[in-house]
Amino acid sequence: MTAATLDSRKNRTAIFAFLGALGMLGLGFAAVPLYQMFCQVTGFGGTTQRASKSDAALAERLGASAGAKTISIRFDGTTANDVPWSFRPEQVTDTVTIGQRDMAIYLAKNNSNETITGTATFNVEPEQAGAYFNKIQCFCFTEQVLKPGQEVRMPVLYYVDPKALDDPNMDDVEQITLSYTFHRALESAE
Repeated sequence: MTAATLDSRKNRTAIFAFLGALGMLGLGFAAVPLYQMFCQVTGFGGTTQRASKSDAALAERLGASAGAKTISIRFDGTTANDVPWSFRPEQVTDTVTIGQRDMAIYLAKNNSNETITGTATFNVEPEQAGAYFNKIQCFCFTEQVLKPGQEVRMPVLYYVDPKALDDPNMDDVEQITLSYTFHRALESAE
């Protein structure tokens, strides 16, 4: 094998290694949004569904035709360690009729002397309920900016899809927990 052929093979191997590393880096960055998209579509991992007002109206009609079955909803609110806010639900539990729209209110207060932008992550337990818990309006859809000492009420308009009544995995579910955690938004963490 000649030196030129050997150098050519080494260069080709280096290029493939570089492209492979670049591809892996790209997959690393794409993994989080792809996983979030998968969870939002399937309800996997307790991810709630986002619904329109027309979806909610249809669910109300379906829920009314299915009877007035109720379910308990528990609300939970926490903050990450670097978010000096008080954050909690106004009411810890509520009993709702499946298919009917309801509203929960969360209270947040910035206890620091600086303006902080936060974003909420959310989860539903048990996991199988995530596919049926639909949010129509939620503070988690946008970043929240609280000035020093500012206190706000943040509504969540939601419903539990009547399709949950047809799922055998939901038969023993008596309570659904909707949990939020506020984190600093990237631009306020810098």
